[in-house]
Amino acid sequence: MSRTFLYARVSTAEQTTANQVTEVQSHGFAVDQRRIVAETISGSVNASERPGFAKLLDRLEEGDVLIVTKLDRLGRNAMDVRQTVENLASLGVRVHCLALGGVDLTSAAGKMTMSVITAVAEFERDLLIERTHAGLDRARKEGKKLGRRASLTEAQKVQVRERLAEGTPIGIVARDFGTSRQTIMRARATA
Repeated sequence: MSRTFLYARVSTAEQTTANQVTEVQSHGFAVDQRRIVAETISGSVNASERPGFAKLLDRLEEGDVLIVTKLDRLGRNAMDVRQTVENLASLGVRVHCLALGGVDLTSAAGKMTMSVITAVAEFERDLLIERTHAGLDRARKEGKKLGRRASLTEAQKVQVRERLAEGTPIGIVARDFGTSRQTIMRARATA
């Protein structure tokens, strides 16, 4: 006999999963309170790394149904969501997403939907990368210096080398200049 579980997730303590529970009930799913797994954790954390989701995985058995209100409850990364759905399908667990019309993501139609969503997410990621590279190229052509600002000016680097030549320990020089030992060692190496 299959059991129905609900995975409800919110990102911050100020939020509540009550709306997700109500939405699932309004769609006609009767989920036993003991089978509602509510968790407060960022969607950027992979599902497999979330404590509540890990406990849920331990409880799920072949033939069970897992309901989520939206795909982003499983995660924000399309690749992670796809991997999670595939892992659940390999356990024989069906995954229903209410925002996608209650489609079973492990069915043929659900797999196609997941493929389209994953393709769109990859396309958006590639566009973002292209725009970032174009912006960096434009900035370089305009003569803008990219990267972090140097911790030490050229004059300070000269002072660092002088102090080190006098025998002052690296740690003390770093403390006096308000920077790391690594920065001091790089300044010494550029002499």
